[in-house]
Amino acid sequence: MGFSDDDCALLLELLELPTVSPLETSDPPQLWQAQRRYARAAEELGFRVLHHGPPDPGVLDRDDVPETVRRAGPEFLDAQPSLLLRLGPELPRSETVMFNVHLDTVAGLEPVGLRGGRFTGRGAIDAKGPAVALLSGIRDALPALGDDVAVLLQVVSGEEGGAMGTYGTRPLVEQGHVGRLNICCEPTGLRYLPRSTASMTARVRVDGQGSIDDRPDAGHNATALLGFLAQHLASRLDTTDRPGRLCVAGLRTGDLHNRVYGSGQLLLNLSYATTAEGAAAEKELQRAFEDGIAEFRERFSGSREFARTARDAAAITHLDWVKRGLPCLDDTDPWAEDLLERAGARRWPDEEPAFTCDAIWMHDLPGCFTAVLGPGRLDTNHAHADGEHAERAELEEFAAVVSALLTEFARHRTGEEHDAA
Repeated sequence: MGFSDDDCALLLELLELPTVSPLETSDPPQLWQAQRRYARAAEELGFRVLHHGPPDPGVLDRDDVPETVRRAGPEFLDAQPSLLLRLGPELPRSETVMFNVHLDTVAGLEPVGLRGGRFTGRGAIDAKGPAVALLSGIRDALPALGDDVAVLLQVVSGEEGGAMGTYGTRPLVEQGHVGRLNICCEPTGLRYLPRSTASMTARVRVDGQGSIDDRPDAGHNATALLGFLAQHLASRLDTTDRPGRLCVAGLRTGDLHNRVYGSGQLLLNLSYATTAEGAAAEKELQRAFEDGIAEFRERFSGSREFARTARDAAAITHLDWVKRGLPCLDDTDPWAEDLLERAGARRWPDEEPAFTCDAIWMHDLPGCFTAVLGPGRLDTNHAHADGEHAERAELEEFAAVVSALLTEFARHRTGEEHDAA
């Protein structure tokens, strides 16, 4: 059947519903409505709703929950439900396939439409389009599934806005709603990616005393100090020795020309491919920060305008963490990877960097394999940017891969059966 006209209508309905993460906007999202509409479409295929609601507020009381999420909660969670659906009977993990997809989006509404086979609108490729194509593929695979295969759908909130899946995907995974094969639906160009990076965000704060421009020496110059540290950290942490990337991000002290600002902050984001790499990068950042303070003090101790800032730099400058301690996914399973390739998915090249998504919460699951897979690409389809779009042909190709993957899984439901075949 492929990606039908009904699928097109469903996707356009979902795109019309604004579901921007509340971490990025003050406008109330219509995530409840979007998930209910999606559930109705899934129920037409035989799915049953196992859960639809927000998580327990206790999910925010953890050290690895980003500060922005903890600061926003727990009241905002009422508008951040997740939906769990099952097709088929309740079966052991070895007989189950789980798909994870998110319906929340980043900010920046895009015109919704379908013209010349191209869907436009926020979420077209990330990830409302893949969510609808997923149902299309499952529908085509129904004859092969019978009562021997269970399919779980996690339709989550909290993927965007820096929430990192901490209140959407993670609770569902920790409750055991996973399968032998788990697919996190994100744009990968139909290449399966068995890896997902994580990131940590450091904040360098200066809490000093400002002054007027006529007496710049009387205050602490947070602009000079943070600007120096930004360059120092960029130089020290800009390395090709590790896969992760460094983003020297926002620096803010003030906007006026005739003030010495005594306080401000600098943000840095570091991604990492393994937990060990992340721990090493965290230690290196701490060392580089301390060395930067010492170098600033030495360089400006004899300055007329910045001597006080240099003298007090260690006392007024602090490094803390907005986000850290998140896991990474780095999975391998010859049986599952062979299954994906026979379904038409190519492997993501090992030398090409991975990206961050909710798949991190499926790391180290016993008896499971997880990969990221979806239509389109984050860059060429302009996810998170102006002009986000999804081609109908891309969604049809993804639906075909989903159908083939489920059909192959039904034939060879465990690695042992496959090895014996």
